[in-house]
This record gives sequence, structure tokens and C-alpha cells, in this order.
Amino acid sequence: MALKRDFTRYLNFIFDDIVPPFLRDNKYFMWPFFYSLFGSKTRHFMEFKKIAPHLSGEQFRDYYVLLADKHLQRKTDLNGKTIEYILNGISGDTVLDIACGRGYIVGMLAEKFPGKTIYGIDIVSPQMEGKPDNLVIGSGNVEKIDYPDGFFDTVICAHTLEHVQDIGKAIGELRRVCRKKLIIVVPMQREYKYTFDLHLHFFPYPESLKRALKNPEAECRVIDGDIVYAETAGNFPGRAKQQSANSEPVSG
Repeated sequence: MALKRDFTRYLNFIFDDIVPPFLRDNKYFMWPFFYSLFGSKTRHFMEFKKIAPHLSGEQFRDYYVLLADKHLQRKTDLNGKTIEYILNGISGDTVLDIACGRGYIVGMLAEKFPGKTIYGIDIVSPQMEGKPDNLVIGSGNVEKIDYPDGFFDTVICAHTLEHVQDIGKAIGELRRVCRKKLIIVVPMQREYKYTFDLHLHFFPYPESLKRALKNPEAECRVIDGDIVYAETAGNFPGRAKQQSANSEPVSG
């Protein structure tokens, strides 16, 4: 199912901003729309928000695998202006795109920056033909990134935080493995019980994301329906305090 981003933004506007909340959260009103999109797996989509917080990490991954054939199969959820922002914001020689989806952005990064090493990780490892030599692909979870502290110069986390079970843990992992710059993108979306996606967290305003990140010095803006956030490692909350403590001389 490949729906264009502009069409889904229009669809979300109708359901999220025009349909009254008492209908928007009504199972029987929403069921026909879900069934038209997801068919036999309608129940799994409609129950996701209720059961997801209680799934183990393995069960959570299996759920995504089960519904993979019903996910939107477009190349990326990002709009063109947000992609341009990301490409122009890369710092350093090692770049991670965590939860890279089908690998669209990492492929662009590897092509634009042949001298950099680009890493793409997703809960289900993407299958990419003709992968360039500077691109490393693997599977993993944003809540537990299997790389050492500060391993990547730039970390990109696009259309991901809205999916995770433990958002605080995910944010901590993103900052832990990032040496220089962290770029986060989430869709600007209102929260409802039934949405046409596997989202658990919702960010209707830039301030919603800033509250989760707790960094008043970071950049945060809206770009065509995406909330785009960027911070440097020197401004990570707690990072400066930790570095100061590590550099204190030992008395005695």
C-alpha cells in the first residue's frame, strides 16, 4: 500500500481535526476505515495501543513483523524539505540512522558522503540491493543500541520516537551513542485511541517534543508537518555535568 505523504497528511487532517473526538475514538465508527486499509489485520492495528506497553521487546518486534505487509510501503515518511535539512545537518565522519525503515535516507547519505561511514539500523533489518561499501546495515532497537558511548558523530532518529515503548530510555540511548549532533524528527499529530499507524506517543506541537527532550537550548521547528529537533552533544542535558565530574582531580 503506497500512499503519497501529501495524501496521508490530508487524510490525517480530516480525521484528526474535523471528525469530532467522540467519533474519532469510537471503535465502531473507525472500524470500517481500518478494515478498508488493513483487511484481516484490522483487529491487530486497532488493539495495538492497548497491548503494546505490555509486550516484551521480542513480542513488540514480532508484532511489527506480523503487520509489515500492511504498513505504508512508501520509500520514506519524511517530506522533501525535512530530508534536505537532514542532509545539510550532518557533522563528522560516522552517521547513524536509527530505525532507518527501508533504508531510503541512509542510501542518500551514503551516496552524498562517500567518505563517511553510514550506519542504518531498524527493528527489522532492511533489504537493500547494490549497497555501497560505506553503508553498514543491521537490526536493532532504539531503546538498546549495541554500540559504545559516543560511537557516532551524528545520530538521526526520524519518525521513530512516536513508536517506542519507553521514550525516556530511547532518548537516553540516542544521546549516549552520539558524539556531536543529534537530529530527531517526529510527525506533528494529535493523540487519539485509533490512528492509522503504530504510534504510541503523539506530538501535536513543537513544545510537546521539547518537553520530552528537556533541552531549552536545542533547535526545534515545524517543516511541512514534521517537527524537527536538533541538539549538539555539548548541550545534552546532564552531559556537561557528567564530563565535569569525570574531569575532577582526585584529592589525596
